[in-house]
Amino acid sequence: MPVNAMYPGTFDPITLGHEDLVRRAAGLFDKVIVAIAANTGSKVPMFSVDERVAMARAALAGIDNVEVTRYEGLTVAFAEENDLRVIVRGLRAVSDFEYEFQLANMNRHLTKKVETAFLTPTEKYNFISSSLVREVAELGGDIREFVSPSVREALMERIRG
Repeated sequence: MPVNAMYPGTFDPITLGHEDLVRRAAGLFDKVIVAIAANTGSKVPMFSVDERVAMARAALAGIDNVEVTRYEGLTVAFAEENDLRVIVRGLRAVSDFEYEFQLANMNRHLTKKVETAFLTPTEKYNFISSSLVREVAELGGDIREFVSPSVREALMERIRG
């Protein structure tokens, strides 16, 4: 029986750290859905959900068993509706663990049909976050080591306004 997974997030924007986790998840699961959240809670994204989907599709093109889509509502509800048995989450640092642990336990409480799998990024990406990339770009720093060229172009265009 195929095991399909989802990697949910806001991806505002998608970074090379995200790409690294997607590539490794694609080696573990039959299909990986990169699910971009339309409802972002308290976060105010720089890019619309459609722009984030387009950037992720461009960055992840060529990985055969990966699809990118948007979703709304509960992550576990999306997983169940799409027969996704695993939610992939990234852990960059110990500080991520407490929140991710609470989230995984809440998801398990909501459904027993979906498990959470934690992946850690490759060392060179373990400090990268979308918010830090946006901040560095807004302050004029070089972000080439953190995002794909198409994402860098979109980010710089947005900052220039």
